[in-house]
Amino acid sequence: MELRQLRYFTAVAEELHFGRAAERLTIVQSAVSQQIRRLERELGVELFDRSPRRVRLTDAGAAFLPAAREVLAAEQRALAAIGEFTAARGPVLRIGTSTGMGERLERVLEELERQTADTRVELLSAPRADRLRKVADRELDAAFVRGEVEAPEGVRQIPVWQDELLVALSARHPLAGASSVDLARLSGLPLYLTARRNNPPLVDLVVGACRDAGFEPVPGPPHSSLQDTLAALGAGSPGWTVLYAAHACQLRGGRVAFVPVRPPDGAQAPGSHLSLPTTLAVHGAAAPERLRPLLEACRAAGRETGNGEGTA
Repeated sequence: MELRQLRYFTAVAEELHFGRAAERLTIVQSAVSQQIRRLERELGVELFDRSPRRVRLTDAGAAFLPAAREVLAAEQRALAAIGEFTAARGPVLRIGTSTGMGERLERVLEELERQTADTRVELLSAPRADRLRKVADRELDAAFVRGEVEAPEGVRQIPVWQDELLVALSARHPLAGASSVDLARLSGLPLYLTARRNNPPLVDLVVGACRDAGFEPVPGPPHSSLQDTLAALGAGSPGWTVLYAAHACQLRGGRVAFVPVRPPDGAQAPGSHLSLPTTLAVHGAAAPERLRPLLEACRAAGRETGNGEGTA
């Protein structure tokens, strides 16, 4: 049993209409119906008597309603208790972060500090699905997400910038000093890349770009970590990988070179490089004034780090 199911049930019980309840909850009617059906299956009873003309509580629903309201009231008391606790410590902004944000994240935090010095920022690094779920459950105020992904119900995604990808290869490779590299010139080298299940948008983009360049990438050794991959490349192992430019800015120098990708003709706009969109996932019911400093910080980070659109 989930709290949202109790909220949906209570809204329908008070409205006696699925459509009006969905409007009140700012979600689609099908989602309300689906969650209440799941709740009924779990409880083993029907909570509503549904007919084409009207909706009314069954005896079981009428008996369940006071208890559901008590649980939701307890939730509000718990949230109020935490609200009082955090208010005494000052405002807190909870943000989910993605791997390899590097200089981007630094810029966002610097701008937030400039705008809201009295606000504490708490960062959480977690898998993308966990970040999105926590935004949906209001455990996070926002989360950075790369690529086009399906968000949970109630979560919207605001475009903030494009994250450019760079090729990483041994500094001893002939292409290490190039201003940009055509992927076709890497066709004979193994590609070190995470499994698709770990990051579908990134893997699809890179593999698709290789195919656009006319070759199927040669799989490299089993992926362990970016640190191990860069160490292997720096030691002279043949191969290449990709990483975000904002992250590479923190790693430049040493035995690994980072080179921009030159997309095949017609693949992207002239002069552009291979990149993934980054969005800020927020709850649809979040207060705009609470998120405004973060969105403005993202705009500033998109402008200052370059190759970003700052479209928050």
